[in-house]
Amino acid sequence: MLRLDLGPDELAATRFACSALQETVASLRVLDDPTAHTMHLPWYRDVAGRAARLDLALLRALVPANGYAPDFISPPPDSPLPDLDADLARVAATPPDRVHAEVAELFRTQPPPVVEVLLANPAAGLQTVVAQLRQWFEVALDDHWPRIRALLQADISHRAHRLSEGGTRALFSDLHPSVRWHQGGRLELAISYDAPVALDHRGLLLVPSVFAWPGIYVVTDPPWQPTLIYPARGTATAWEPTREPAPAALRKLVGPTRAAILQALEAPRTGGDLARAIGVTPSAVSQQIAILRDAGLVATHRTGRHLIARRTELGDRFWRKSGG
Repeated sequence: MLRLDLGPDELAATRFACSALQETVASLRVLDDPTAHTMHLPWYRDVAGRAARLDLALLRALVPANGYAPDFISPPPDSPLPDLDADLARVAATPPDRVHAEVAELFRTQPPPVVEVLLANPAAGLQTVVAQLRQWFEVALDDHWPRIRALLQADISHRAHRLSEGGTRALFSDLHPSVRWHQGGRLELAISYDAPVALDHRGLLLVPSVFAWPGIYVVTDPPWQPTLIYPARGTATAWEPTREPAPAALRKLVGPTRAAILQALEAPRTGGDLARAIGVTPSAVSQQIAILRDAGLVATHRTGRHLIARRTELGDRFWRKSGG
C-alpha cells in the first residue's frame, strides 16, 4: 500500500496533464504483453507486424512488461498538454547521474549490453532513446493520437466537473479501484510499495492514460513531481470499429449528419475527430454540434485549441430510445 498525505498546500498544487510521450512509453508494455491488456488487442494486431521490423532494442530494454521503468524516458508532463518534441528534448537533456541512478534501480544486477552502451555514453545513448521513441510514436500512435487525446482531455474535464460538484472525495471516488480517498487528506493506492512518499508541498500530478489500463502507475522519486497515471474513462471505446449507420428513424428525425454525430459520441471527441469519423467537413460538424447543443443533446468544452463534444444525459437517453 502506498500512502500519500495531501494537505491544503498539496491539494492546491495538484494538477492534471496528458502526454503523447507517456502514451508512447505505456504502449510498449502492451506490445510486450498483449494478453495482460486485452482491451488493446485491436491496436496490437494492427501494429505488431510493423513493430517487428523496427530497431527498438534500447527502448524495449528500458521498458519492461510490468513494474518499474526509468522515469527519465517519460518524465511527468510539465504542462497540461506538452508537445511531443518538447518532451523528447527533456529526455535528451537528462543529466548523466539521473540516467545511471534510474538504470541501476531497474537492473539490480548487470544490465544487458544495449543498456551498457547508454551508461558508457549517456548523451549519445539518450539520442538513440529519443530517436526510437519518435519512430515508435510515428508507427504506432500518430494516426490514433487525435482520438486518444480527445479521450484524455474528456477525462480531465470529467474530473474537474467531479471536483467542482463534490470536492476531493468525488474526484478520487471513481478514479480506479486501487485508489481510495480517506477523510483527512490521505490517499491510499493498493500497489506494492514499501517506502514513504512525502509530497513536500509539490502537489500530485494526475495523468489519465489509455495504455495504462488496467492498472495504475506512480512516479515518486525526486526530482520528478509525484505523479499518478491512471486509466482514462472511455478507454474501452478507443479501438471501436466504425459503426453501422445510425437507426433510420433517428436519421429521419434529426437528419443524417446529426444522427451520425450522436452515434459517434459514444466517447467524447474533438470536432476534427468527428469530422474524420463521419466524413464531413469540420465546419459542418461545428454547425450541427451547435444545433445539438441548443437541443440539450450534446455539451461542449474547449481545451486549448480543441473543442471537445460529448453526449449529455438527455442525449444518451434520446440515443437509446431511438434504437441506438
